[in-house]
Amino acid sequence: MIKDLNNICSDVVFEKLFHKHAKDLRRFLFFKTKDIDSAEDILQDAFIKLWDNCAKVNYEKSKSFLFTVANNLFLNIKKHEKVVAQHQKNVIKSNNQETPEFVMLEKEFLEKIEKAISDLPEKQKEVFLLSRIEKMKYREIAEMLGISVKAVEKRMHLALLEMKEKIGNV
Repeated sequence: MIKDLNNICSDVVFEKLFHKHAKDLRRFLFFKTKDIDSAEDILQDAFIKLWDNCAKVNYEKSKSFLFTVANNLFLNIKKHEKVVAQHQKNVIKSNNQETPEFVMLEKEFLEKIEKAISDLPEKQKEVFLLSRIEKMKYREIAEMLGISVKAVEKRMHLALLEMKEKIGNV
């Protein structure tokens, strides 16, 4: 019976976790997004991811899982917004002076980068996005994630190796 009380795949336990963590997670996301609708969307996506991985997530680690997933979802949205904004800025700046072939190749390259980032393991992706997109220092990332600077360096190194393998030497 005790085992069932900690089984996240159980509807009752999952609902209990939702009621226990949703309010704090919503506040956390609203603080980051400054938009209640975005916060609510990310909150729902985080709980969906928890449900999809319910058999793999330990009950005691569920809060940490939710906050990490929510933060990664937020970072992915921000990264995408920055890529779109940069692309729009480049299009305006170029004033359509590039050939259609160049524009197509550029678009394919950006998609390749986004795919490579999204394919990174969660821990590497988190460090990569915090470093490259949020412009945080390794020390700040280590403090935020509660790990050593060496662990941040290793995750970043592995992420860069994987990115280089998928994208090539550019």
